[in-house]
Amino acid sequence: MLQPQVSHSDPNRNGSYPPDYVNGISPGESPQAGSVDIQEELNRLEEIMLTSFRIPLTGRTLVDEEKLLEQLDYIRVSLPSVFQQAAAILEQKDEILLEAEEYGQQLVDAAQAKRAQILAESDIIMQAEHQAEQLRQQVQQECEAMMKDTLNEIDLKRLACQEELEQMRQIAIAQAQEIEGGADQYADHVLEGIEQDLKDMLRIITNGRQQLRADSQSQQNSHSYKKK
Repeated sequence: MLQPQVSHSDPNRNGSYPPDYVNGISPGESPQAGSVDIQEELNRLEEIMLTSFRIPLTGRTLVDEEKLLEQLDYIRVSLPSVFQQAAAILEQKDEILLEAEEYGQQLVDAAQAKRAQILAESDIIMQAEHQAEQLRQQVQQECEAMMKDTLNEIDLKRLACQEELEQMRQIAIAQAQEIEGGADQYADHVLEGIEQDLKDMLRIITNGRQQLRADSQSQQNSHSYKKK
């Protein structure tokens, strides 16, 4: 609301303006824009009415016509400057509204650009997450394939080791059997030699005994002949 300050002097105690004012305006001057407070001047007009002499029992008031007209003339002269000031304010208001509209459009454009940027970043993030998920699945599949291949290789090596151990066991058994057969033959050969030696010794013993018996019999016969 307009509240410009009054440029002219206040009225005297008797309600009149200083003598250097004519119709409330200094000689050679006119009210300047922003120098008149219409509300205050209307309050002065009301004060003139309220401070005037009231006729008892009539409800009427005696008003100083000269002061009333001076105040009305001052208000009348001041109105164009007030209107100009109001128009300037309205024009300034339009400029402010235009600037506000431009600023608001800039905010809208910035918000839309930010939204587009956020959406683009969201798309990038979603694409990165999708690629990361694909890479994770690929790595997981490769790990599972490597683990499967490793288990298969372990099974093959285990089977190969079992076969090799079985072959070694069979070879060892065969070698043991061969060694055992050779040992038996060797033992049989040794025992056969011992048996032959024993037979020879037994024959020698038998022959020796027979010889001893024959010698003993011959000696007995010789003694018997000598006694006769």
